[in-house]
Amino acid sequence: MYPILEKQDLTPVIHLWKIKAPRVARKANAGQFIILRHGEEGERIPLTIADWDREAGTVTVVFMEVGATTEKLAALNAGDAIDDFVGPLGKPTEIENYGNVVCVAGGFAIATIVPIARSLKAAGNRVTSIMGFRSKDLVFWEDRLREFSDELIVSTDDGSYGRKGLVTEPLKELLETKRVDRVIAIGPTVMMKFASLTSKPFGVTTIVSLNPIMVDGTGMCGACRVEVGGETRLACVDGPDFDGHTVDWDLLLSRQRAYVDEEKASVERLHQCQKGCQHG
Repeated sequence: MYPILEKQDLTPVIHLWKIKAPRVARKANAGQFIILRHGEEGERIPLTIADWDREAGTVTVVFMEVGATTEKLAALNAGDAIDDFVGPLGKPTEIENYGNVVCVAGGFAIATIVPIARSLKAAGNRVTSIMGFRSKDLVFWEDRLREFSDELIVSTDDGSYGRKGLVTEPLKELLETKRVDRVIAIGPTVMMKFASLTSKPFGVTTIVSLNPIMVDGTGMCGACRVEVGGETRLACVDGPDFDGHTVDWDLLLSRQRAYVDEEKASVERLHQCQKGCQHG
């Protein structure tokens, strides 16, 4: 069992856990992920490692309520424990002194980009960060990302905070007006697709962190296969980082929609069960 030492509600639907997992903390690096499972019949879900403390033996993960499993996880608090917490999995993000790096993060992927920006800054890069959300009520970790950024741009789709618009707009402006040596874009698949399309005409290497359907995280099941550069790759062992200019985005998006109906049905069953318990 893996105890939850701390829980923070970053927004009403985005939550942070600090988990006691010494062996994972000992090996964790920016860009890697874990797979956790709670309950004997619980679903295995991958979550990016948002932070770690090797001395304290803790690992921090952030998740958003998007389905039945994450709703159940959101009900757990400090003092509870997770059955399985496996990692670190995947290859760490490649960190070098590239020069001028633009980090683009969408939604709760801020938790993924912060340790990457921290590592890039420590390697001597000039880091410009762009963080985008649907609205102000979903904004979190702005101060943490600012700490590791030479410049920080905040945008919201509805204009309720920062500048109004999508993250691709300030990204294009930076590419047009400044020297950019590398772009790292992490967030919803459609965001990463258009960030890659935005940077491609400028010939700037763009690294994305793919989030396909994943089951075992060790390359055995093949559920997370993606097409990159015309070849089939496994996001769990070959990634999750890939060159965004070579990803077959349309194929990835179609595979992510494979179980939409089942996911909706699962949420409906959970809510019906909760209503039954409340009235029982």
